[in-house]
Amino acid sequence: MSRGNAPVERDREPRTSMSARVRTIAIAVVVGVVYGTVATVGHRHAWQIGDVSIPWGLVAGLVGVAALLIGIRMVAGGRAAAIGASVGVVAAVALLSLPGPGGSVLVASGIVGTIWSVAPALIAVLVVAWPSLPSRGAAVARPRATHA
Repeated sequence: MSRGNAPVERDREPRTSMSARVRTIAIAVVVGVVYGTVATVGHRHAWQIGDVSIPWGLVAGLVGVAALLIGIRMVAGGRAAAIGASVGVVAAVALLSLPGPGGSVLVASGIVGTIWSVAPALIAVLVVAWPSLPSRGAAVARPRATHA
């Protein structure tokens, strides 16, 4: 069925209340802290194949940080929740990079520790600063030409 030249109605997202936004950001911060903690503990895992060490924990942690932040940005529909999750991840990594009361460390010095200390923050900056893509519903439907 053709609508002819009738205006096309767009699906509009209902405005969310301030309390819903605050709750979303708070949940994103908690999720970021939890993921940052778990990934910091696991970033040192590596496969040893002969003389070659493959740091799969580091790779999995960084891919997970990117996936978490991109997913939160897409699901929450904006940068605010992604910023909250970024703050949680970076805060957890920074806190767990400090020496513990007995002098033990989770993030040891070396290339893997240095990459883990810096890369989550760089990923967070990229995800948050990435420009928004036009949504699917924003495209205006053009009427089809009919030939008689």
